[in-house]
Amino acid sequence: MKSESTSNSSIGELIRNKVARTILLSAIFLQIGIWVRNYSILLYVMERTNGNPVAVSLISLAEFAPIFLFSFIGGTFADRWRPKRTMVWCDFLSAISIFVVLLTLVFGSWKAIFFATLVSSVLSQFSQPSGMKLFKLHVSEELIPIGMSMYQTIFALFMILGPIIGTFVYQQYGIDAAIGIMGVAFLISAAVLLMLPPDYDSVQEEKTTLWQEMKDGFGYVLKNRSLTLLGGGFAAAGLALGLTQPLTVFLVTERLGLAKEHLQWLMAANGAAMIVGGGIVMTTAKKYAPQHLLMIGMVVSSAGFLLMGLSTELWLTLAAEFLSGLAMPCIQIGINTMIMQNTEAEFIGRVNGILTPIFMGAVVITMSVAGVLKESFSLVAIYSVAAILFLVGVMITLPLKQSVSNQENLEKLKI
Repeated sequence: MKSESTSNSSIGELIRNKVARTILLSAIFLQIGIWVRNYSILLYVMERTNGNPVAVSLISLAEFAPIFLFSFIGGTFADRWRPKRTMVWCDFLSAISIFVVLLTLVFGSWKAIFFATLVSSVLSQFSQPSGMKLFKLHVSEELIPIGMSMYQTIFALFMILGPIIGTFVYQQYGIDAAIGIMGVAFLISAAVLLMLPPDYDSVQEEKTTLWQEMKDGFGYVLKNRSLTLLGGGFAAAGLALGLTQPLTVFLVTERLGLAKEHLQWLMAANGAAMIVGGGIVMTTAKKYAPQHLLMIGMVVSSAGFLLMGLSTELWLTLAAEFLSGLAMPCIQIGINTMIMQNTEAEFIGRVNGILTPIFMGAVVITMSVAGVLKESFSLVAIYSVAAILFLVGVMITLPLKQSVSNQENLEKLKI
């Protein structure tokens, strides 16, 4: 009862923090805009092109390419610029670009729809690290794990609600209304961010070049053993997820012998588990170091993926999906918290801009070969390799756990 009341008081303390509360509220409106964008544009393009795979793939390209091209650049500028002003302007410009696309749709070519995804995706590479920097500056270190848990839970919630909202808006009201809702959502997010406290006035004139600051960012990560190990663990998890993500439908059709439509139940189980997992971590975050959360998440994910590959029963596959979904918040929250705790405020953007592309790059590498591997190897073998990759991630990041144990022992000796 005491630990539960302590967790509740910590959550209450975080919600009373104006910066944390504002960023989390902004994230809700951003997720509405992003998911309406993703699904309405996907359905619209499929309808206009009769399901042309090239046109559909361009949507994903417009969404994910900026992560590689602008993540580090955006993170570097986020370290140079004032975070509140950066976030407000990014959301405002995203809204303006979307309304420009709406006008283009009305009076010009429908192909401008890709521009809406591209611009908002690029701007998010500048906005997101600025939000992390504000967390670092204004939220106490002991509340950061809880803040990351709440942030991750919002994302998990919209993994379930987002497709429903996006599909409903498009089918009921059409692409024009969907784009209008996107623009309004981004504008509301910008208005919410105006409630943030003013940026520090003591920002000094930049004396170094952008190129020098980018080099300093890489040097900072390479010299920081915790961040280097974290990057290796992040890459291993990305390789595992990318290897299996395109093949989930084959678990349904081949291993279970069911129609492909049953895939929705696996996705629902995974998404629901992520919400539950986020809630569990939120209430227990103060009990466990982020290194321990990361280890738990990777070990449980390894077991879940192995079980998915071996299972030939729907209930067992659903249980495995739920298990891996339950563990995913531990991995994501553990990594994000460790980035925050092991990075100085002036380097938050650049560190985020380095580690995020490492993860996404690993995902894309194995996603690109997953189909080829499927032709030569069984699903059991592929999912077993994914399970092993998670364990490799555990081995890479194991020294981080040992460093926590050493620190705890030192603190006991001091007492």
